[in-house]
Amino acid sequence: MAYWDKIGSRGNVTDRRGMGMAGLGGLGITGIVIALALNYLGGGDLTDVLTQLGNTPVQTQQLNTQEFEGADNYEVFVSTVLGSSNDMWTKIFAQNNLVYNPPGLVLFRELTASGCGNASSQAGPHYCPNDKTIYIDETFFDELQARFKAKGGDVAEAYVIAHEVGHHVQNELGLLEQSTGSNDDSIKTELQADCFAGLWANSIKASGVFEEGEIVEAIDAAAAVGDDRIQTTIEGRITPENWTHGSSTQRVEWFNRGYDVGRFSECDTFQ
Repeated sequence: MAYWDKIGSRGNVTDRRGMGMAGLGGLGITGIVIALALNYLGGGDLTDVLTQLGNTPVQTQQLNTQEFEGADNYEVFVSTVLGSSNDMWTKIFAQNNLVYNPPGLVLFRELTASGCGNASSQAGPHYCPNDKTIYIDETFFDELQARFKAKGGDVAEAYVIAHEVGHHVQNELGLLEQSTGSNDDSIKTELQADCFAGLWANSIKASGVFEEGEIVEAIDAAAAVGDDRIQTTIEGRITPENWTHGSSTQRVEWFNRGYDVGRFSECDTFQ
């Protein structure tokens, strides 16, 4: 367990975990899973599915409000990771005569509304450029361990948050708008976000947040979400022509590049 209490900064986190899904216009969770799987295997982008689902109204129902009342340990953890990331990016933007506008982050369970449509647990953690907000259902990390054999851990989860913040940075810099939407551009976008996550880890390394060797959790998580590893688990074979995020080796390489070097200029995957 990393020493997150060494970080005093906090990010903007909204906790919707006390709200549950009552219905999704007749499209159940199984339908969402199938849609996402087909979209992924076809080389599509997650945003395509979210947009399709976005026209379907979400009805929510109040669940156990006491369970998530107040700021619990997980909410504080997420806010701390987000806050430390905001500190780093504010500094980097200022060094380039830019102003950084921090993202929001929503914690939810099962399903919630977002500026990109309906945010589903099955979609995994993701960033919506329309409302500049990251959406996370922490139960995703259980699936990452159970199905994709990731080791898990708080540093692994922090890596995922920092990766999604990386997409927000790309949005702030106008890089997402420049993407052609091709698989090649998608891979470069994801690898750059991995490098940005490495930059974040580097920025807090000297403060003693991580225990010795603990950064391996982040590296393992990066490997677990490589296209080759996901395709092997889902399809039983690897089809590089359908990749949209990069291989396990590539994702680890770019995370390490940011972590080891610690310079923003090293994360230009489009050069």
